[in-house]
Amino acid sequence: MLETIDPATTAWLLISTALVLLMTPGLALFYGGMVRSKGVLNMIMMSFVSIALVTVVWLFVGYSLAFGDDVGGGLIGGLEHVGMAGITPDTAHGPVPEFLFATFQLAFAILTAALISGAIADRAKFSSWMVFVPVWVLLVYVPVAHWVWGPDGWIAELGVLDYAGGLVVEIVSGASALALALVLGPRIGFRNEPMRPHNLPMVLLGVGLLWFGWFGFNAGSAMAADGTAAAVFLNTLVAGCTGLLGWLFVEQKRDGHPTTFGAASGVVAGLVAITPSCGWVNMVGAAIVGVVAGAVCSFAVGWKFRFGYDDALDVVGVHLVGGIVGTLLIGLLAAQVMTGGVEGLLYGGGLVQLGKQALAVAVVGLYAFAMSYGLGKILDRWIGFRVTAEQETSGIDLALHAESAYEHAVLAHGAPPGLFAREHERPRAEPEADGV
Repeated sequence: MLETIDPATTAWLLISTALVLLMTPGLALFYGGMVRSKGVLNMIMMSFVSIALVTVVWLFVGYSLAFGDDVGGGLIGGLEHVGMAGITPDTAHGPVPEFLFATFQLAFAILTAALISGAIADRAKFSSWMVFVPVWVLLVYVPVAHWVWGPDGWIAELGVLDYAGGLVVEIVSGASALALALVLGPRIGFRNEPMRPHNLPMVLLGVGLLWFGWFGFNAGSAMAADGTAAAVFLNTLVAGCTGLLGWLFVEQKRDGHPTTFGAASGVVAGLVAITPSCGWVNMVGAAIVGVVAGAVCSFAVGWKFRFGYDDALDVVGVHLVGGIVGTLLIGLLAAQVMTGGVEGLLYGGGLVQLGKQALAVAVVGLYAFAMSYGLGKILDRWIGFRVTAEQETSGIDLALHAESAYEHAVLAHGAPPGLFAREHERPRAEPEADGV
């Protein structure tokens, strides 16, 4: 049957694509507020440069390999759309223009790459990050996207359910983040010095933008402007709310006080977990997914101190663990009213779906970790992946970008040599006396 473009669905996906693209600047603010003041610009830059790098790689070759016709037994797509060849404004992908579908998927790839940067905050060379991102997209993100969402991908053929990216986005980014954190090692002062967020209002603003964009992320994945998209939209809202409440409940019981940082983290944990399950669970299921993720992730972020890996901004504790929680809970909470057939264990569906979900979690997590670790090691030995101890101590913003977000950072750590330093060395004009 010839595919035709539906104007209503196209309009909704245009909006959704813009919302998902907004998530990366939102992530930049979220991450930027979480680091110390001497590294905020570098953290934001790592997200923004990911937009440019992933866009080029995706449109020239990544999209074709991820969503082109399968040529490798469910492992990889073909090269028929290299440089967007064979696609015109009238070419349809389901009910939308294929150009739009490719851009929507591009926004997912951008965010996934940017998420990894949080684990290596304050100590990674910006130049090495710029090499890592495009190679990682081709070696890690593209194959997994094809397995789960591509034509005849082997994970999709197995019957694994991942509505909007629990495997492709959350587990891939979290496992890759853990690999790079191990390659680079802990920050100077990890476990011994306080490394608190320098700007909590910025963190909350970033979370607000992420939550706003997440509606396009999940509901846009319905690929329709219909009741399913509305149900997914509602589930996304509910899980974010119960994730916040679950995290705050744990904080209150464990620490004696709820925090704004905990509230922000709880929202993200709930949204991460509902990402794979938003189209497969009902509203009650979404509430359960969110509260479980909020509670579990609030404990998981502390594992780095127990096991000694420095996941600076809790990518592993929130995205990897939250993605696992949400993906596995599909096997328990999938409701026929949403799936059209598959039921989870708690709805009488048995253990089969849970087993499929667990297998996909293990394979995708191990693949992303192994490939990212290997790539990180190669780059570390080839060009070096970590800044010097002096650069890390003085501040990565000044060392790598010759800039500072705040004047006090320059005064405290000193400006680098060159024009920027000369600007701050110029004598200040004497203040004029007040008039009488």
